[in-house]
Amino acid sequence: MQRRTFLYTLGAALASPSLACATSRAGATSATAASGDRRLQRIGVQLYTLRDAARANLDGTLGDIAAAGYKYVELLMSNNNFNNPAKVVRVMLEKHGLQSPSTHIGVSTLDNFDRAVAVADALGHRYFILADLPAEGRRSLATFREWADRLNRAGEIARKNNLWLAWHDEADDFKTFDGVQGYDALVEKLDPSLVRLQLDTGNAMVGGRDPLDLMNRYGDRYYSFHIKDAPGLHAPHDVDLGKGTVDLRGILSRVKNIDEKYFYVEQETYEGSPLAAVERDYNYLSKLTF
Repeated sequence: MQRRTFLYTLGAALASPSLACATSRAGATSATAASGDRRLQRIGVQLYTLRDAARANLDGTLGDIAAAGYKYVELLMSNNNFNNPAKVVRVMLEKHGLQSPSTHIGVSTLDNFDRAVAVADALGHRYFILADLPAEGRRSLATFREWADRLNRAGEIARKNNLWLAWHDEADDFKTFDGVQGYDALVEKLDPSLVRLQLDTGNAMVGGRDPLDLMNRYGDRYYSFHIKDAPGLHAPHDVDLGKGTVDLRGILSRVKNIDEKYFYVEQETYEGSPLAAVERDYNYLSKLTF
């Protein structure tokens, strides 16, 4: 589940996990683990889910997203929003009644921070979210920690511009070195006053880490979420929401100040068309109580 083909060339500007949670709870079990009458208020979609359609017709794709019921979309500054200028994208968003509180970025975005801030202002972004680390950043605990330092420096610049920098997990971030996962090494060195986290629930599962364990360990540090399901730990792909084993109710029930945070559907493996999957996912997530 890598996005390197969507990222500009990356620049350099920028306790061992519990195995007790090795098995996530499936739908019926999660209903028992966390039940209530709350529902998500801020449901969006990561544009990467509909990348092929967006590349061909961004305006039409945003219209389809709105028609499916979504109010938020996470854009892809990492791909220059498929070569659409910010002012043009802003018109599209307003036309379809959508907001874009965040965008995924590549590290090279931070080499041109003045331009990036101008784009964020035009599109209403509050968050720059680093989508992916380069392969060399995952070679050892030391390289993960080096990236934490780079993110802290970049996060300081973001805060000076009234923006937040956050980091999104990929499956490869959960490699283990001497009993410590790279993800933990990086997160534990991040300064939470400068850098926040975006939890991709499905990527964690594919990487072999139960996202419920991550919520128990780092819950207060997650301000944005990619809501994604997977058949199980180390699964080779994701699935429609509700068809896997991610304990979505358990995760959502642990999110503090939940109505102030953003939850983006992201799916990369589909039964049928990506748009049909997005529609099914919204129908499931908008009705999910926790």
